[in-house]
Amino acid sequence: MSRALSQSNPSVMRQPSFAKAWAARILSTTSFQMLSVAIGWQMYALTNDAFSLGLVGLAQFVPMMLLTLIVGQVADRFDRRNIVVLCMIFEGIVAVLLVYGNHAGWLGREQILLAAALIGACRAFEGPTLAALIPELVPKEMLPQASAWSASAGQTAQILGPSLGGVLYSIGPAFVYSTSAVALLSAAVLISMIRKERSARSLEPLTVRSIFSGLVFVFRHKVILGTISLDLFAVLLGGATALLPIFAQDILHTGPWGLGLLRSAPAVGALLMSLVLAHYPLTRALGPILFGALGVFGLATIVFALSTSLYVSLAALFFLGASDVISVVIRSTLVQLNTPNEMRGRVSAVNSLFVGTSNQLGEFESGTLAGFIGAVNATVVGGVGTIVIAGMWMYLFPQLRRLRTFADK
Repeated sequence: MSRALSQSNPSVMRQPSFAKAWAARILSTTSFQMLSVAIGWQMYALTNDAFSLGLVGLAQFVPMMLLTLIVGQVADRFDRRNIVVLCMIFEGIVAVLLVYGNHAGWLGREQILLAAALIGACRAFEGPTLAALIPELVPKEMLPQASAWSASAGQTAQILGPSLGGVLYSIGPAFVYSTSAVALLSAAVLISMIRKERSARSLEPLTVRSIFSGLVFVFRHKVILGTISLDLFAVLLGGATALLPIFAQDILHTGPWGLGLLRSAPAVGALLMSLVLAHYPLTRALGPILFGALGVFGLATIVFALSTSLYVSLAALFFLGASDVISVVIRSTLVQLNTPNEMRGRVSAVNSLFVGTSNQLGEFESGTLAGFIGAVNATVVGGVGTIVIAGMWMYLFPQLRRLRTFADK
């Protein structure tokens, strides 16, 4: 895309409210990553039990699954800005209690699991609500650029959070928790300073029908259904990152430093591509680009699976992350633009559930399949499966295949 076109589209970061939301997302998501690292390390240090460590992840995931329908209703009935602020404040309070528990010596297995569950519940509300809030902060024509910048915030946090959490944990877990608390409260202040142009409140009576209206809306609108389900199945099959420790140790024969590089490569690729898309937004041939990106994702997965060179593997993971963020930006923008403002909370909650479920089940699928046919074969199957899914969705959802601009229906 030409530089002239980029200059003709002013940067969305010049929108003060969006810039505050973007910075708040980096602070909040980085804090969540730090907390996840510290809570996991401390749980294993206290129990030396792998099962207890697995329960931490389960405690964070279950609230999101159980609260999805409630989250959507709340996000569409109340001020989304206030919901996000309250979630960040409550997460900060949990972090402060973890600091106190470390100093007082009463922090144990049950307390850590409770903290993980509370943080997971807050994130269940915060993520979809913040996603639904973004379209209220920017002009409609800037939404693709806003989606790219939002993706860059998430990738930045995924790079910074675990490493920063690990460094601070080496000093002491209380340092991670206290730093996270400060960052979360700072994020809450930024969100509270946001000024919205539009207000979204649902006046629909709270009934069983309204509770399930988000799911009904998704299944009735083919573009949204195709977009969300494509994300679900593509991520479900492309879970190569769950097997990185096996590849690092048994195939590439690297130490922990190599595993760290392998984990960072997709995030680096995604971050760089999201910054490119933020400066040069996609405006044409969206359907072919979407399915082309999924094809590259599948091919990169296969190359990674077959590689015995660390450098080739890093390059494959880099392209895997870069191609993934292209499809993420297109899919998230399509969902937001094709959803009425008064329904965005419920649809964002459904989308969040699908994405979260696919991530968790994708790791489970990859691990289970690898146990039967080996890590290399399982990853190849995942890459091929992603390409097959892309081909099937081109046939099942011709609206997506023929999509040229975000204005198309």
